[in-house]
Amino acid sequence: MIIDSHCHLTDERLFPMVEEIVSGLEENGLESVITVGYDLQSSVLGVDIAERFDKVYAMVGMHPHDSQYMTEEIYDRFRALAKSDKVVAIGEIGLDYHYDLSPRDVQQKVFREQIELANSLKLPVALHVREAYGDTEKILEESKHLLTNGVLLHCYSGSSEMVKVFSKYDCYFAFGGPITFKNAVHNIEALKAVPLDRLLLETDAPYMTPAPFRGKTNEPKYTALVAEKASEVLGIDKAELIAKTNKNTKTLFYKMK
Repeated sequence: MIIDSHCHLTDERLFPMVEEIVSGLEENGLESVITVGYDLQSSVLGVDIAERFDKVYAMVGMHPHDSQYMTEEIYDRFRALAKSDKVVAIGEIGLDYHYDLSPRDVQQKVFREQIELANSLKLPVALHVREAYGDTEKILEESKHLLTNGVLLHCYSGSSEMVKVFSKYDCYFAFGGPITFKNAVHNIEALKAVPLDRLLLETDAPYMTPAPFRGKTNEPKYTALVAEKASEVLGIDKAELIAKTNKNTKTLFYKMK
């Protein structure tokens, strides 16, 4: 039974299917899933879903794309939401320089503030990083005294060399569908560089659908395809890999059962 450590059940493509997805978790080999917030609305809705279903957990946070919309009122809402036993982290937060949908200085400011928020709540942080690994490392270095509850690099797309850099901050690394893509050499090398006790599995559903279903909507059930590819790459029995990554997920997100 696998844990999908990062999906978006609040996305318009998955939300109409929530009942179906959750009722089919066991049948599809899933122990539980974590639905991740990216703004206030998705965070509120994600916590509602998590509180309705035993096998669903949630994160709350502001994605770097939407950093420009952050307010003190939203921080207050996040603090209130995080009181739920089902909220396991602040995420997804971080930096995205590919689209620059929010100004970079604003992204950095809100990233720092959400690290502070997580520390005050004694929760780990789940990071979204795209084409911004250098600045992300700088901010983690500046904030390392606040990183006492765990750090996850979700959908890790950095280099194998950067794995060593981020390991200074006791980071965990999650991999999903991209390791199954034909052009996945970069992702595969990074996967091989991650210590087994720092590895998590995810889908990022409805995005990043693994092969052979690329082009279709991703779903948590496809975590099995990620596990299969990771076990092949690492030369580890699939059941053993799932057991280890599940343990890592529960160690990092300590509020999970």
